[in-house]
This record gives sequence, structure tokens and C-alpha cells, in this order.
Amino acid sequence: MQSIQLAIWVVAGLVAIALVFDFMNGFHDAANSIATVVSTGVLKPQQAVAFAAAFNVIAYFVFHLKVAATVGKGTIDPDIVDHYVIFGALVGAIAWNVITWIYGIPSSSSHALIGGLVGAALAKSGWASLNWDGLMKTVAFIFISPLLGFVLGSFFMLLVSWLYFRTPPSKVDRRFRRLQLLSASLYSLGHGGNDAQKTIGIIWMLLIATGFASLKADAPPLWVIGGCYLSMGLGTLFGGWRIVRTMGQKITKLKPVGGFCAEAGGAITLFTASALGIPVSTTHTITGAIVGVGATQKLSAVRWGVAGNIVWAWILTIPASAILSGGAWWLGHHFL
Repeated sequence: MQSIQLAIWVVAGLVAIALVFDFMNGFHDAANSIATVVSTGVLKPQQAVAFAAAFNVIAYFVFHLKVAATVGKGTIDPDIVDHYVIFGALVGAIAWNVITWIYGIPSSSSHALIGGLVGAALAKSGWASLNWDGLMKTVAFIFISPLLGFVLGSFFMLLVSWLYFRTPPSKVDRRFRRLQLLSASLYSLGHGGNDAQKTIGIIWMLLIATGFASLKADAPPLWVIGGCYLSMGLGTLFGGWRIVRTMGQKITKLKPVGGFCAEAGGAITLFTASALGIPVSTTHTITGAIVGVGATQKLSAVRWGVAGNIVWAWILTIPASAILSGGAWWLGHHFL
């Protein structure tokens, strides 16, 4: 009886840590959803975070749980998962998120979580514990999602420039201030639909490993799904202002028309990835789209040094979070 009660408390504690990570994911990635709409002046910061948080939660009713299934069953071997692996993965991901938030670096919370799972699995069981098919899809989209965002952001900007070539700039600005509310809502919807599911997947993995859910189940319990979407929405509501400044101003200067094109390109990328069940980085996606918009004006409009620093953060995220999670697994295994 005592062992069952202990197991329940352990699982409850890890679920709480997972929801903290989900909150931090929303907090850390709030910039992805609101940087463009804030930097263009379409919404005030407080309005923008409330707007983005609402659509993060609404995503619960829109998207299937394909990304959650990929994270929960397609990243590492489910047979090696225990509470130490989940603890290591979450602590490693949270630690990397805190480090990058302190320095205002828009790294990927999604890839921090994937790196956390990889590091904890390697620390416990070595290379054979990794699901290479699922991981290779995720790694491939480290490059595909920003590239697709870049291409779509550029395409929309060029298309709008052609369509509104003879329209007075003031009229274009007024029209796209309204349209940017639509593009921002779609991007926030895609952000919630892809990112919240990653935490759903890891809690689902934990419940399966500890016998509180069946491996054959088609979906996790409803309380897991609802809790993750609400946690992400609350995190977005509090926002990560350091990263907003980097995303909204340091890469390139945006006007409402550019904000609309970047968000539209990013939203299409996120909707596509979620439909395919691939966990992608919303940070990578919107950064690629913003760079694409800036590059259509002139190459010098993009601050390539800032963009280069962001790319280095992308490259380092999975190995850095894997190292941190491996250390957290070792500490948990020996001292908890």
C-alpha cells in the first residue's frame, strides 16, 4: 500500500514538473507569437500576450494529437522509460530554457525537451535506446522549418508588394494592421497546437511507464491534454520580454505588412508540421519567416550577426540539453 502511495506521489511530482516546463515553454516562446504584432505596434504588449494565450488554449479544440504521439512513443524506446528518465529529461530541458532566457536567446523549448529525452535515455541505456526514425524527422525539421518559413515569408512579401504596388503606403498600413490580427491568431493557434503536445507526450510516456495508462491507448487522459494547454496559455500570458526584443527588433525592422507575411508563413509551416505529427520549433519557424521578409527588402535589412547567433543556439540546443539531462538523470538515480 505504501509503495503504491509513493508511486502516486512520484508520478504527481513529475507531472507537476512537466507542467512547469510547459508553463516555461509558453513563457519562453511567447515572443514567437507576439514579437511581430508588438514590434509593428498593432497591439500593445499586454493585449498581445492575452491574445496569444487565448489562441494557445483554443488549439486544444483544433489539432489532433499526432505530435504528442511522436514524442510519447516515437523518440526513445518506451521500455527504458521510468521516473528517473522523465526527471532527467525535464530538468535538462528546463535548465537550458532558463539559461537561454537569461541571455535573451530565442532557442527552442521543443528541441530542449527532445534533447532532454535523448540525454536521459543515453545515460541509462546507451544508443540502442533511441528511436532513430522519429529523431531524424525532428532533426531534419531543424533545417526544414526555418527554411520553409523563410520561403513562405519571402513569397507572401513579394506577392503583397506586387498586388499593392500602386496603393498608397498609408492605406496598405491600415489594411495590414487589421489583417495582422488574423495572421497572429493563426500563428498562436499553430504554436499551441504543436508545442503543448510535446508536454502531453512526455506525461503520456510517464503514465505508460508507471502503469497509470495503457500503451495501447489511442490518446492520453483528458486531464493531461487540458492541463498542458492551460499551462502553456498561462506561460504565454506572462510572456518573455527579453526574447520579444530580439525577435521583434534586432533581426529586422517590421511594418504591419511584414508582420502579416512572417506570421502567415510561420502559421502554414506549423499547421503542416502538426498535421504530419512532427514536433518543430516555433522559434526556428518564425525566425526564418522574419528573415525571409527582411531579405526581400534588401539583404542589409537583416542583421545577419544576430541571426547567426540564433542559429548557433539552435545547433547547440539538443546536445546542450542532452548533457544537462544526462547529469540530472545521474543525480536523480543516485540521490533520489
